Amino acid sequence: MESVNPTTGETIKHYEEMTPQQAAAAVVESHEAWKTWRKTSFAERATPMKKAAAILRERKQEFATLMALEMGKPLKQGIAEVEKCALGCEYYADHAEAHLASEIIKTDASKSYVAFDPLGVVLAVMPWNFPFWQVFRFAAPALMAGNTGVLKHASNVPGCALAIEEIFTQAGFPKGVFRTLLIGSTQVKAVIEHPRVRAVTLTGSTPAGKAVAAQAGAVIKKTVLELGGSDAYIVLEDADLDLAVSTCTTSRLINSGQSCVNAKRFVIVEPLLAAFTERLVASMRAKTMGDPLAEGTDIGPQARRDLRDDLHTQVLDSIAQGATLLLGGEVPPGVGSFYPPTVLTDVKPGMPAYDEELFGPVAAIIAARDEADAVRIANDSVFGLGAAVFTKDLARGERIARELEAGCTFINALVASDPRLPFGGIKEAGYGRELGSYGIREFMNVKTVYVR
Repeated sequence: MESVNPTTGETIKHYEEMTPQQAAAAVVESHEAWKTWRKTSFAERATPMKKAAAILRERKQEFATLMALEMGKPLKQGIAEVEKCALGCEYYADHAEAHLASEIIKTDASKSYVAFDPLGVVLAVMPWNFPFWQVFRFAAPALMAGNTGVLKHASNVPGCALAIEEIFTQAGFPKGVFRTLLIGSTQVKAVIEHPRVRAVTLTGSTPAGKAVAAQAGAVIKKTVLELGGSDAYIVLEDADLDLAVSTCTTSRLINSGQSCVNAKRFVIVEPLLAAFTERLVASMRAKTMGDPLAEGTDIGPQARRDLRDDLHTQVLDSIAQGATLLLGGEVPPGVGSFYPPTVLTDVKPGMPAYDEELFGPVAAIIAARDEADAVRIANDSVFGLGAAVFTKDLARGERIARELEAGCTFINALVASDPRLPFGGIKEAGYGRELGSYGIREFMNVKTVYVR
């Protein structure tokens, strides 16, 4: 196992993969830790969780640099990611007890209520694109709920995976409460099948989610899946055009375009189509691509060369089928897996830019006749993660938001996760929720207690 710098193509470090026996031993250790951890109070759990937040803030430059080196995230975005992890830790340290308080239900019993008990060891299969946030998004609520966790991180970010385990250890979590498993994808099935693993959460591609769901289902284990997305941003004729263009550009280019909830399909009603297109191209062209460690960089390299090449193939195939290239679309010379900000228009069904997830800095502009057509196009996707609507009529925006087939709908704002709100998708974007009160309850035994 190794980490490779996508900016230079150079190998950073080699890591020795765990044997199946070592991975199984780590799971057993986590289960043994859970026997005690589940009995601790919320206050006892909150102490190391807040310490973890403090460590994240103290070492944010170091961790952001590590992300830049291993997967190419621009440094300023890496710092923001680490700070978000710290906020997540603090949120659950402060609110887990309230989210998991027993709920009194009036029945014919003298007393009846719903209690929430932790399940045990949760396996997290996590991606490389937000190598810290994706893990803390699962770990902060799961550990505060009294579960323990084992992490199978993406194989190209082993340094981040080990750093996260170090944070929890340094923060004072008991041994085994959080373990990193340095294993490849071929070992995941055996970990899922381990009798001490009680549930699985995965963030990643739809094919990966289908495989993990099948494996977990075969042994009757709960799963939460956050998978791909092709978020539609609808821009209506009464939208604030400055806000729409700025927000769409920012969303499309966050993490160099490598996010499930990036804006990917821009569904523009015809009265604004020409103006929006012209301004989006100018806005995308103004962004700086380069070394993620440089201060002024907006867009770093794609995380791996094969992913960059796959993205370019999707762009070329879309053009071959009739899409018009307005910006970018060419692989730059030299080392590194860079791909420039790219804008396609005249995008139609059947093209990769319409039907598939383009995991990189490529904007697909799709014309809509009117509001109803825009909603139809937005929903014409196998994915259903996020969506946004731009309109000055907020009541109209809320009405449309309820019509969109997505787990997260935002009005006049970019789609983003927030520790206070549930996050997740429908259709091939996955199922279950992370974050908020709904997310922390996913890996709990929702137990009825009935007292005659």
